[in-house]
Amino acid sequence: MAPNDDVKVLGAPPSPFVNRVQIALNLKSINYEFLEQKVGFKSELLLKSNPVHKKVPVMIHGGKPICESLIIVQYIDEVWTDGPSILPLDPYDRAMARFWAAYVDDKLWPTLKGIRIAEGEEAKAAALEQVMEAMMLLEDAYAKCGKGKDFFGGDTIGYLDIALGSFLRWLRATEKMGDVKVLDETKTPRLFGWAKRFSSNAAVKDVLPEVEKLVEIAKFFAAKAKAQ
Repeated sequence: MAPNDDVKVLGAPPSPFVNRVQIALNLKSINYEFLEQKVGFKSELLLKSNPVHKKVPVMIHGGKPICESLIIVQYIDEVWTDGPSILPLDPYDRAMARFWAAYVDDKLWPTLKGIRIAEGEEAKAAALEQVMEAMMLLEDAYAKCGKGKDFFGGDTIGYLDIALGSFLRWLRATEKMGDVKVLDETKTPRLFGWAKRFSSNAAVKDVLPEVEKLVEIAKFFAAKAKAQ
């Protein structure tokens, strides 16, 4: 199967997990067809392509589907070797990037959601404390993984940059909804500078959704959950 075979991405633009795939393809300068899936609706193609989890993103390459965002990012890096490397070349650095990417998904993302759904100041404060603990650990991880350079991946955007960076607009939406400050220039100065560089990168800036749109989506699902 040639790397230049037909590439399709099934996804919804507000999803940070879908954004990861888009950013990785942009970094490798790969043309792809984006097949937008309506939020809350599962198309026949989606169900056929991802019968196990039944969710986006799915990348279809040469007629073969690949599922789960970070697995897709690794696949892209392995298939299109001409572009910049996404995963670190050093085995230890690669292991650390995978470790922290899993931490982002397992710890940071759920705690951000915790702030958005917290009811009452005490619950919100407890949720914020959890998020800040995670952010401080990631601040330290950036110092170690980035080795003083612009990104977690060094001079260029890498695997962990994509894993964490895909949540930046959702992080900002969470700040707005909860009237809190998570990405703080004084508490997490390295991440604060990194976030600006990542968001303004050519491969990223047209992919990440608008904060206001995410706030609307989050409020919609919160209201829907309360009504049930």
